[in-house]
Amino acid sequence: MSDTQGHGPGLSRRDFLRGSGAAAAALAPLPLAPAAEEKAPTPDAPAMGPGAVKLTLNVNGADMTTNVEPRVTLLDALRNYLDVTGCKRVCDRGTCGACTVMLDGKVVYSCTTLAVEAMGKKIRTAESLMDGGKLDAVPAAFVKHDAQQCGFCTPGFVVAMRAALDKNPNATPAEIEEALAGNICRCGTYAQMRDAIAELCKKK
Repeated sequence: MSDTQGHGPGLSRRDFLRGSGAAAAALAPLPLAPAAEEKAPTPDAPAMGPGAVKLTLNVNGADMTTNVEPRVTLLDALRNYLDVTGCKRVCDRGTCGACTVMLDGKVVYSCTTLAVEAMGKKIRTAESLMDGGKLDAVPAAFVKHDAQQCGFCTPGFVVAMRAALDKNPNATPAEIEEALAGNICRCGTYAQMRDAIAELCKKK
């Protein structure tokens, strides 16, 4: 009996399968050549958690030690474990800036930074803004120009502004305002803040 389905000449099932096997063999990937140099395996990062781990943070110039779970944010570690309450929890989503702190001089949202990420770095909060026992020029300008109402956003604003002036002491008011783009004042004291900024930038 013929292997074709119908009458007359045609490709038999046996011929089709034989041809398909040959085509598959021809298209099979060639074995990869060994790499010229084998990279040494990198050691695994040390495991942490899920329980609490010992953590030492340098906060405002002082080493502070506590035990926290690795999932704890820097904001929670500061407020709930170390009693450093200058940074505020408002949005808890990294959008308002009330929890702003400095890490090695760089402005970060502490609500979106893990406490373990801050190990070995210098943390500055609003509490550090003192100059010889007196208020630093930034919060002093806020007080002078009444640039705060409820006060929840103020620590984040003064920390971000201090960082901007540390980075560029000759910054213009426009440059300072740009540096504060990640901070929001729900009370709307922006006019008073601009007065404080103008004084700090010596533009008045």
